[in-house]
Amino acid sequence: MRRAIIIVLDGCGAGSAPDYQSFDEQQPASTLLNVWNHAGGFRAPHLEEVGFLAAAGIGGASGRFARLEPKSLGGKDSVTGHWEMMGVTLDQPFPTYPDGFPDELLSAFSDRIGRGWLENRPASGTAVIARRGAEHLKTGKPIIYTSADSVFQIAVHEDIVPKEQLYEWCLIARELCQGRNNVQRVIARPFIGEPGAFVRTERRKDFPFDPPQNLADEIGDVYGIGVVPELFGGRGFRDIERTQSNSEHIVELRKALASDARLIFANFEDFDMLYGHRNNPSGFAKCLEEFDVWLGEILASLKSEDLLMLTSDHGNDPTTNSTDHSREYVPLAIVGGGSDADLGDKPGFSCVGASAAAHLGLDWPHGISLID
Repeated sequence: MRRAIIIVLDGCGAGSAPDYQSFDEQQPASTLLNVWNHAGGFRAPHLEEVGFLAAAGIGGASGRFARLEPKSLGGKDSVTGHWEMMGVTLDQPFPTYPDGFPDELLSAFSDRIGRGWLENRPASGTAVIARRGAEHLKTGKPIIYTSADSVFQIAVHEDIVPKEQLYEWCLIARELCQGRNNVQRVIARPFIGEPGAFVRTERRKDFPFDPPQNLADEIGDVYGIGVVPELFGGRGFRDIERTQSNSEHIVELRKALASDARLIFANFEDFDMLYGHRNNPSGFAKCLEEFDVWLGEILASLKSEDLLMLTSDHGNDPTTNSTDHSREYVPLAIVGGGSDADLGDKPGFSCVGASAAAHLGLDWPHGISLID
């Protein structure tokens, strides 16, 4: 049975896209190359072997690889990146809120949940719960914040607001975030602990804007790992429990590789979440080394009719002044799709979905297939 396996190394960009300044970026980024240079190199022989590093300008050319230019104008985030892979290229950006959400939106939200709110401005998730967490404990008011991306984030302490109630609040926010406030994602951000020692839990949940028709709909029964099914509202994906970290994702990926799924679509987000957003290039490098060990296991388990693609969804350069995502090319390494070749720069993350569709024998009109 032919199957396609897409693994997204979240935040592993390969150099600023030509339009990066249109996304309010003050300096160019090159996530993987800058992490490599900062660390004085790192040991990732399997990522080198398949060409993932070469696509980012690191080391010699081996494997079959390319660098993909983002074309969707929806944003520089996981939703936009994953949707573009599946053939959805947006020509308009989702709204962002550098000055916070409008009063009428938050008033409507407050009326529905029966409480007020705290914060309402762009913020780092860990910093905002440290700053407003104690007040939240006293008042029960949710901490509402955003970022450079189109997100409406709701942070609450699990002892004050149980996760089921938090998810209900997120559904209310999702219902309200329509029209000119069609925020791309509403995100539940639960935390625990005491003042001075708050910690976010792994019960985060994403509520995205409903995606247009895409390759996941066409294939159906996709085995999604990590945040991937939530980015598509679960449509076209198997109903499995969400995993929340790289170490959990690899366990689920082993199950997926033993299943009968034709398309496996996994996101490993620790590079982005734990190290990119926290400007920690040393941790980023160690995370790549850890993933590389797992990649050796994955490569050894592949069958003759498998197609494996390693790519990313955006950048998140930990060596720049910003803690936000960066608008970058992404690397693409292809195993099982033809002979070794440097395929150069290609337009659109949709090349990923087009290559998967071609391998599975589907007639898919979006993107350029990069397999022989």
